[in-house]
Amino acid sequence: QVPNIIKALHKQLKEKSIKSRQGCFSLLTELASVLPGCLAGHIPALIPGIVFSLADKSSSSNMRIDTLSFLHVLLCNHQPEVFHPHVKALLPSVVTCIGDPFYKITSEALLVTQQLVKVIRPLDKPYSFDAKPYVKDLFSGTLKRLKAADIDQEVKERAISCMGQIIYNLGDHLSTDLQPTLKIFLERLKNEITRLTAVKALTLIANSPLQIDLRPILGEGLPILASFLRKNQRALKLSTLNALDILVKNYSDSLKPAMIEAVLTELPVLITENDMHVSQVTITFLTTLAKIYPSCVSKISGSVLAEIFQLVHSPLLQGGALNAIIDFFQALVLTKTAAIGYPELVKQLTAPIYCSGSAGASLTLHKQAYHSVAKCVAALCSACPKEAPATVNQFVQDVKSPKASPAVQVLAFLFLAEVGRSTNLSAQRELRPVLLEAFSSPSEEVKSAASYALGNVSAGNLQEYLPFLLKEISSQPKRQYLLLHSLKEVISSSPANSLMPYVEDIWALLFKHCECTEEGTRNVVAECLGKLTLVNPAELLPRLRKQLSAGSPHARSTVVTAIKFTITDQPQPIDALLKGCIG
Repeated sequence: QVPNIIKALHKQLKEKSIKSRQGCFSLLTELASVLPGCLAGHIPALIPGIVFSLADKSSSSNMRIDTLSFLHVLLCNHQPEVFHPHVKALLPSVVTCIGDPFYKITSEALLVTQQLVKVIRPLDKPYSFDAKPYVKDLFSGTLKRLKAADIDQEVKERAISCMGQIIYNLGDHLSTDLQPTLKIFLERLKNEITRLTAVKALTLIANSPLQIDLRPILGEGLPILASFLRKNQRALKLSTLNALDILVKNYSDSLKPAMIEAVLTELPVLITENDMHVSQVTITFLTTLAKIYPSCVSKISGSVLAEIFQLVHSPLLQGGALNAIIDFFQALVLTKTAAIGYPELVKQLTAPIYCSGSAGASLTLHKQAYHSVAKCVAALCSACPKEAPATVNQFVQDVKSPKASPAVQVLAFLFLAEVGRSTNLSAQRELRPVLLEAFSSPSEEVKSAASYALGNVSAGNLQEYLPFLLKEISSQPKRQYLLLHSLKEVISSSPANSLMPYVEDIWALLFKHCECTEEGTRNVVAECLGKLTLVNPAELLPRLRKQLSAGSPHARSTVVTAIKFTITDQPQPIDALLKGCIG
């Protein structure tokens, strides 16, 4: 259809009628958005029409705006090289539009120019096009708008973004113009209206593969950025943290410790459970600092760690923020200069749980906090392998101790689960009996944590633990529910190829229990079956389907529930096969 449409529109694009041309551009804009790349072969036919509408004296303002807006969509949705033969024809009329007295045309033209800069010199792939002849026009057209103080807010912002892109892609062609332009960025940072856009543009420039020389503005710029971390504007805080992170990574040799310390003092207050995302970005930045300026970080590690420990013990911590904290702890413990080492970090992390009172007390912190602490201690173990065996041993002894509170036992089992998943714990001979004994604990939380630990420890050592687990499921009806939960962890945590040799045994065992009268047990069996089917869908899905004709309604409902667990968030090989089964 596309060639026919272009053929029909080609003549219309040079019609006198503005309405016809606007209709053409509206259709083409939709086409370029819906089918990215579909107009690549037709660019030569479209360029004359675009230039005509931009340069035509009789064109209305709306006509130019529509043309520029189509050109922007076209540039965004096609490969740079298809435009290279036409830059010479396109550029003058776009630059003229930047100087248009009507702010809406200027604003749209700056957006197009920003995209055009990426096209004439794409830095993410090899290119043969020579951008040099066009730099002067692009730069001077944008610079006029960047310097103007009395223009519309949107134009101000787009001029900053566009100049940021020019320096990012073409900074090495600007020679003596570069430093005065960076000074303008510094001025825009000081202005409340333009500061957010200026921070984003500086972030872009600092990340340029051309390694733009920012030294002349860093001395004055860094304290300004540090002051933004105190402002209430959330977007400004986040963009500033991102900018500082990139500056520290790429310009560490130009930053003095005093400059870094000024930034560091602003960070502890940003770490709070009231805003997990700002906390996460702050901790990610701290991790960068710990790797590059370990001595500076050790000076404030006390105040930062107090806030981070509070986050670790918060019920709200999970996902990205938790991963950021784990990375920070690993970086901190490896700096060697930190005022706080491995033993002290582990002690501080676990202190609220060990101080939680007598053996009869229930869990003092929220359940999520135990998982967070366990993950953090396990991450410290993987960063300091020499310390790990002693820590594992300590937790095994804690579980065995009759004096241990349920809280300590839960933490110990969750920690053993984290470590056991990736490390073979067969050297811990007492572990297996300790885990099984915990299945008889009066505390439900302890039982559940022990079941989780047995599953994860088994995943780390299938050869030794999985046959034992399957035997226990068959011979221990009272513990079956907990043992099946352990099996679910094994199936979820093990890579498909290592589970392959055991699939038949697990499959047979699960079908033995799919008619169980206990609905809770049937649900766990269903989840195990669904997740096991993902290991080898081509063979196991048809077998699962076959069971739908089983005599027992319990067995049939288990199979239907199992199908639910084969549907996952991420694309899987089973997806194509499921289409044939559902609906």
